[in-house]
Formats: sequence, structure tokens, C-alpha cells
Amino acid sequence: MPPENSDENSGNSISNSNNTRLAAQHGETTPLIPQTPDGQMSPSAASSRYSMPRELGQASPMHERDGWLAQSYTTRQQQQQQLSQSEHLHSPQFSRKWWLRRLRYYVPIVGWLPNYNVGNLTTDVKAGFMVACLLVPQALSYSSLTHLPPVYGLYAALVPALVYGMLGTSRHLSMGPEALISVLTGTLVKGQLKHLYAAYSPNTPPVDTVDEFSAGVACAVALISGLFTFALGIFRFGFLDSMISESSLRGFISGAAIYILIGQTRIVLGIPPVPGSVHSTPLNDLRYMLSHLWQTHAATAAISLGAIAFLRLLRVLKERLKSASWLQVIPDTLAAIITTTVISWAIDLNAAHGVKIFGQVSGELPGFVIPHIPAHAESKDIVSSAITITMIGVVESVIVAREYASRNHYAVSSNRELVALGMSNFIGSAFGSYPAFGSLSRSKLNDRSQAKSQVSGIVSALLVLVSLLGLLPYLYHLPVGVLSAIIFDAVVSLLSATPRAIVFLFRVRAWADLFLLLFICMCSVVSSVETGILLAVVISLIMVIKRSNTPRIKLIGRSTTNGFDLRHFGDLALRSNNSHRQSFSSVSEFQVSNERQEDDSSEGSDSDIYDSDQVAGSQNVEGVLIVRIEEPLYFANAGQLHARLNRLEMYGDLNVHPSEEPHMQPTRGVVFDLIGMSDIDGSALEILIHIIREYGRRGVRVAFVRVCDSVRTRFEKSGMSSEGGEYDFDNLHAALSHLGRQLTIAVTP
Repeated sequence: MPPENSDENSGNSISNSNNTRLAAQHGETTPLIPQTPDGQMSPSAASSRYSMPRELGQASPMHERDGWLAQSYTTRQQQQQQLSQSEHLHSPQFSRKWWLRRLRYYVPIVGWLPNYNVGNLTTDVKAGFMVACLLVPQALSYSSLTHLPPVYGLYAALVPALVYGMLGTSRHLSMGPEALISVLTGTLVKGQLKHLYAAYSPNTPPVDTVDEFSAGVACAVALISGLFTFALGIFRFGFLDSMISESSLRGFISGAAIYILIGQTRIVLGIPPVPGSVHSTPLNDLRYMLSHLWQTHAATAAISLGAIAFLRLLRVLKERLKSASWLQVIPDTLAAIITTTVISWAIDLNAAHGVKIFGQVSGELPGFVIPHIPAHAESKDIVSSAITITMIGVVESVIVAREYASRNHYAVSSNRELVALGMSNFIGSAFGSYPAFGSLSRSKLNDRSQAKSQVSGIVSALLVLVSLLGLLPYLYHLPVGVLSAIIFDAVVSLLSATPRAIVFLFRVRAWADLFLLLFICMCSVVSSVETGILLAVVISLIMVIKRSNTPRIKLIGRSTTNGFDLRHFGDLALRSNNSHRQSFSSVSEFQVSNERQEDDSSEGSDSDIYDSDQVAGSQNVEGVLIVRIEEPLYFANAGQLHARLNRLEMYGDLNVHPSEEPHMQPTRGVVFDLIGMSDIDGSALEILIHIIREYGRRGVRVAFVRVCDSVRTRFEKSGMSSEGGEYDFDNLHAALSHLGRQLTIAVTP
């Protein structure tokens, strides 16, 4: 006999109700184990249950029943686990509202369209019309940079813009063909054409074959670029836009702009193309153009230079006569196209003076074709170009989206932007689109036209569709040189920021950034645009790797009105300053950011104790954000600083999912503690000044504490104080007290 009550005491006995339920699950109506009327196991059952088999290898009937019972119990556990999982999926965390929030987050149109303010429709339609008046001429012009027929520029402005309107988070980003992306695509197409010509050598391939081959290469690179961009967004690589320094990017943009100007100047002047242009380089094109200036076509140069002068003059008048509302609504580019087309038709420039015109172009809807790499094309070249195009397109698009989101006080998600850009190119590639990304000039016009939502972008795409079906026949007499003049004017605008950047870097003595800008610009012109972007990326990555072993930026938190907490200063500071916390419990609390460094010391340091004394003993100001930067500030971590400040202000916590409702906490002042920031480069200084300007527009006071001499010198030379940043404070107490006086907050001794 086993010890008395051993089964009950073991905790493994099964109650009468459980046995009945298990039996019912298997079609039985009686308990599995004989029991007494009071629910206890019968003595016979207990004794037989623990009896040994009568023969070796033969189980007793009771052991067979026990094995079946164990199997039944396991089955019940599995059913309970499945039920638990089902209840988990239907729990409040995975409720219908939870799924709807996630759907609104990843497909933004589901969120904003049902709540769209119909009162904004007029403004959005107007903005969409204004952007379309620029988008259509640019699309027709930029197609020449890609060595594709003009209609493909309209394809790139149609489907990608529609897809982005549904998936994009920016209300002002204008999706479509862009100058730098077009020239990169054109460089790839031109490089692949040499393989096609070699395959047909010594003959020349038919024009239709060349166009079909070029379109196949362009659509293939759009497909690969879209997939790559989409993957970056899905795997949350939205921070990559901060990995290329401002100086590197500006150097590449300047070099690519000069490259475009060289090619378009030749067309503007009517000089014949370079013989064997498939193999030409920017430097060779420049040499050829300068040596053949005597071949300038007078009529072509006159109409093209006249268009450039018209565009520049109209832009100057708009800047100087801002009060003339009738002048502001004139679409510059469309007006230039209409004017020159009418002149060309009236005096028959093509027949009378030999001016090359737009001619007959069939405007038909793009068909659905799954892109593929054409025969005679090199796959590795297309893939490498797709990666390059993606990097440039993503950086430019995200920068523009953030810029106008900041100006209009709403947030954009870098990861969702990557998903939207990727899907736009992925879907667009099946409808004849070459790579399309955000445009600075069109986004600026969209913002200036007071667009309120993504509806403006959708309206622009629909107007492109109308133009595709009905406008092209009316452009028959348009001089081709005017399209080059439009590109010329747009590229000059790109270059206008370069002199300011050079002067700024020289003034703040950021010699490394200045050298980087000029070096990459020169390489892009002398060698190729691919060389320029490759250098920009490689050098930026080297700089990031070099500084990756330094501490990251720390966001300490913000003050509220619920008590005073010094946990962010370390455990030792907590033990040393508990009295401060109690004495200030009714005044203000310093709430801690949830993002902590994994290697932070939990014991605290002398500096931590000193700082906690400073804050606890200072005049506490509600609504002040305190940020400590314990490392040199450069282009990559400066971009992260901006993003984290915005996140902390929106949610009060860095770990809140972006799909949740923002908990806006009013920020009245920001203190930057620069105790460990021994240096700041030119790109980071520009970003920091931009942050301060944004705070200034919102009426937020900014103060800098413990600024070292080298950083102070750059602050002085950059005009930091004139932008609203005050940096003459030696400790947190002085800065908080100053903000208290500035914000007229009651001071608690």
C-alpha cells in the first residue's frame, strides 16, 4: 500500500468534476475513476491504481486506464492552449480598434480619407493643378535625360503619384520624375545601349528596338529599386537617410547638376550631339561643346535662351511683387511652353529656320507589362544602378518630406515613407514608369499653394492622365530646346544652394566638410555621377564607422507637475538626493525618457550627483525638456536628435508605437547640456540651427549649458545667438533660472 493520502497530497489528483468533463469529451457519461458519494476516490480504485503489473511487460487494466487518462489530460491541455491563443487574439490588445489603428498606420489613406475636411477640397484641387502645371512639362523634359521617348516621363508621373497618394505620409511631397534620378537612369540606359549596338554591329539597331530596349532597362531598374526601397522600409531602415552627410550630398548634387547643365547647354545652343555619345563622359561632353561653339544654331539658341530668360524674369517678378496675387498664380513652366509653342507655330520655326520640334507623339495609356531585364543588358549593372538610385531618391525624398512636415506641424514616418516610395516604383514599373521619387521644386510649389492633404498629389496625377490622353497633339510645334531650357532652369535652382553652403562651411571653419563637398563635386564632373555618389556614400560610411564607438545622444526627459524624480541621474544620485525629491514633490517632476543606454552605469557618477543637486536645487520650470549630448555632434546623430525630440514631444515616451494617439505635451523651453560635446561639424551645425529656428517659430526658448571653447567659437561664427540659442550658461541651475525668468514662471526657492 502507498502512504496514506499520498495521491491527494501530491497535487496531481483529478477531481470528480474534471474527470466527468474529460469523460464527456470522449463520449463517456461516468467518471473515469470510481469515486465515493462524497467525491473521494474509492479504496479499491486507490489500491488497484498503485498495484504493480502481474507479469513483466504486461500492463494491468488500471495502468491502461491511467495511460488513457494521461493522454486525455494532455489533449485537454492542448485544447486549453488553443482556447487561450484564441482569447489572446480577441483580447483588447488585438481588438477591432487595434487592427484599425494598424491599418491606418500602414495604409494612411484609410485614416485620413474618411475624416477628410471637404472644406479643404478647393485648396487641394488648386494646389494639385499648380503642381501639375509644373509636373507635366518637367516629365516631358526629364524623359530626355533618360534617353526615353517623352511619353515615359508622363508614365513616371502617373502611377507612382497615385500609389504614393494612398500610402505616403507626407501631405506635400510631389512624387514623380526628378532631375538627378533621371540623369542616373539615363546614364544606365546609355551604358546598356552599347551592348545593344555591339550585338547589331556592324549594323545599327532599328529605332523601335532601341526605344523598347531603353524602356525595358528603365522599367527593370524601377522594379529593383522599388523592391529594395520597400525592403528597407519593412525592415525599419528609415534611419539611412541620416547616413550621408550634408556636405557629401551637396557635393554630389552640385556635380550632377553641372553634368546636366553641360548636356542641356549643348541642346539649348543647338549644337549637334557628340559622335559616339554612348561612350562619352561629362568632361568629354564639355570639351566637345566648347570646341564646337561655332556650330551653334542661331534660331534654336534664340528661342531656348529666350525661354530661360522668361522663366528667370517671371521668378524674379514673383519674388519682388508678392502682393500681386494675379502674378503669383501664373504657372511659370506652362506659360513658357504655351508661349514658345505658339511662336513656333506662328512663324513655322521648323520649316523656316530648321528648329527641331517636339513632333507627333502618341499619347496612350500604359499597358500592364511585368518588367524584366532585356536581352543584351548586364544584370549586375542594373542592380548596382538600382541601389544607387534608391539611395539618392530615398535621401532626397525623406529630407523633403521631413522639411515640409516640420514647417506645417505634422509628423512623417521614415519607414512608412520607404514603404510608400518602394510600392510606388514597384507598381509603377509594370506601367512603363522609370524610377520616380520626391521633387524639391514641386513640393515647394505644393506647400506654397497651401495644400492640405495628399489629395493634391492625387489631383496632380489625374491631370497628368488628362494630359497624356489629350495634351500631346497640341505640343507638336514645341521646340525641343525649350524642354532643355526647362531642365536648365530647374538645375540652376539646384545649384543656387551650393554657394551658400560653401560660404557657411568656410565661415564656421568646417574644413573637412568643405573639402568633401568640393572633392565629390569635382569627381562627379570629371569622372561620372556614379563615381560621385559612390564616393559620397563610402566616405560617409567611413565617418560613421569611425565615430560609432562614442556614446550616443541621451534624452533625459521633461518636467511636469506630478512630483520630482531624479532616477535619470543614476541610482547613487537617487540615494543621495531623496530629500530633494520630497521637498519638491508639489512643485514639478522630471519625467524620465524610457530610452536608456545598455552600458549606462547604474551607480551614477560624481557628475550625476552634481547635476541632480543642480536640478533639485534650481528654480524648476514646468514644460522644459533637458537633453544631454555626451559626444561630438555630426551629421548622423544630429538627424537622430531631431527625430527623438519630435517623438518625445508627441508621445512623452520614446517607446510608444507611432500608431497610437499622440499625447501632446506643451514644451516651453529646451536646455541642451553639452558637457561631453567636444566638437560639431558643419552639417550638424546646420541641423542644429534648423532645430532652433523651428523652436523659435513655436515660441520655445532654447539654452545651451557647458559649451566648450571650440564649439562656442563655431556657435559665434554661425550666428547661433541671433537664431535664438543662448549659450552663456555654466550649469543647469543658471539655465533653468534664466528660462524661468524668460517664461515668467513662479520661482520656488
